[in-house]
Amino acid sequence: MFDMKNLTRLKKLDENAPETMKAFWAFDKEAFKDGAIDVLHKQLMAVAVALTTQCPYCIELHVRAARQAGANDAMLTEAAIVAAAMRAGASITHATHLFKE
Repeated sequence: MFDMKNLTRLKKLDENAPETMKAFWAFDKEAFKDGAIDVLHKQLMAVAVALTTQCPYCIELHVRAARQAGANDAMLTEAAIVAAAMRAGASITHATHLFKE
């Protein structure tokens, strides 16, 4: 199912919902611009989120963008570890629901 070539079909979304997709692409571009948080750190956040949501397209695209912004293996590794800690932490804190009074 996962094939980066599938992304060429995004143009179908653009054709079928041009105004909505135009707004989406503008939002996406704006979200990843330098601001209070620089592009490198935004892309590292995106990698961590992509690992958490387990979207192979997002992982591929944002790892590439993170590397272009200056991320190295150590940074990507730490982003992955933070993502893993967040998922594990959610499991642990939600485990409190097992013990209703």
